[in-house]
Amino acid sequence: MDPWVAQAAPRMALVAERELEALIGVSSPSGDVAGAEKAVALCKAFLPPEAEVERLGCSSPGHAPDLLGRLRGVGTARLVLLGHLDTVIAHGDHRPLERDDDRLTGSGAVDMKGGVALALGVLRELAARPALYAEAVVLLVNDEEWRTAPFAHTERFSGFDACLCFEAGERTEAGDEAVVVKRKAAATLRVEAHGRSAHSGSAPRRGRSALLALARAAQLIAARGDPDGPDGLTAVPTVMRSGDAFNVVPAGGELICDLRADRLAAVEPVLGVVPDELDEVRLETTMMRSWPGMDTRAATAELLAVTARRLGRPLAAAERGGASDASHVAATVPLTVDGLGPRGGGAHTPDEWVSAASLRTRAEVALAVVAALLDG
Repeated sequence: MDPWVAQAAPRMALVAERELEALIGVSSPSGDVAGAEKAVALCKAFLPPEAEVERLGCSSPGHAPDLLGRLRGVGTARLVLLGHLDTVIAHGDHRPLERDDDRLTGSGAVDMKGGVALALGVLRELAARPALYAEAVVLLVNDEEWRTAPFAHTERFSGFDACLCFEAGERTEAGDEAVVVKRKAAATLRVEAHGRSAHSGSAPRRGRSALLALARAAQLIAARGDPDGPDGLTAVPTVMRSGDAFNVVPAGGELICDLRADRLAAVEPVLGVVPDELDEVRLETTMMRSWPGMDTRAATAELLAVTARRLGRPLAAAERGGASDASHVAATVPLTVDGLGPRGGGAHTPDEWVSAASLRTRAEVALAVVAALLDG
C-alpha cells in the first residue's frame, strides 16, 4: 500500500466516526433551512483551517446556500470532492447515532453523512500536501434528495481535472472494494387526476373516480418498464394519493412514478402512455425532474488501475441504478468517480447504517484514488 495511504487512512477513519456522530446528531431533511444551517456550521468547523469558505446559492429555491471549501496549492491539478448534507428523514423520525458492534445506525448515515465525513477528511489530508494541486475543493449541497431544478454548479467545475463523489461505497460479490463509474439516468413522473365527487353509497354513478383512473395509469406506466431491454428501463409507480373520505368518490389525486434508464431519452416516451382522459377523468402528466446518466468507465479505467496498485489490492468499477450529483458534474468533468463513501445499507429508512470498519477501508480507497490522480 502507498505509504501516505497507509499512514493517513487510520487517522481519517478515527476522526470520521466522531464527525459522523456529530453530523447525524443534526436532523437535516431536504428543504429545512435551519437543519441545513446547523449541518453546514459543523462542516465549516471540520474544514482544514487553510480552507477558504464560500456559500453558494442552492440549486433549489428556498433552500439554505450550499457550502464550498477551497484549498489553494502550488501544483497544477484541480479536484472537486462532492457530497450532500440533506436527508429524506423527517424531523419526527430522526435517529441520532447508535453503535451496535460494527454497525453505526442513524438518519443519513450512509446517504450520505458518512461520505461527507470522509470527503472532509481527504481535504484535511490534502491541506498538508499543497504541492499536489492548484485547487482542491469540497462542495456540499443541501438539496440532492429532492431537487427538481437544474443543478446550479456544473459549469463552475468546467476545466477541473477530476470529480470524486462520496456516495455510499460497495464491494463486489468476490469481496473486492468497488467504486461507481456508471449510473442510470433518473426521472420522476407525476400524474394529476381531475374527476368528479359523488356519494359512494347513494349516487356512485354520478362520480368520476380519480383513484381508479390513477390505478389504470399506474398499470400503463409499469407495463412500459423493460429492465432487460437495451436501455434497462424501469418504470415503477411509487406513490398514489386520492380521496379524503370513506364514502365519497374521490375527485382528485396524484400518482408519482420513478423512471430509470441508461439514457435519459429512453424515459421520455413513458410520458406518452398516459392518455389525457380515462373514464371522463382528466389526467395531466408531467416530468417533475430528470437527471442525466453517467458513464465514465472508459475515462477512469487507467486511473482505477493505478489506484489498485496504490491500494495494494483489487479495485472494481461498478454500476448503480441510483441517481447522484456526480452525474451532473460528469457532463463537464469526464474523470468522475463516485461511490467513495463508507459501506452500509438501509438508505432512506429508519434503520440506515454504515459499517464502522469500512470508514478505514474506504478512506484507503479514497486516498489511493487521490494519490493516483495527483501523484502519478
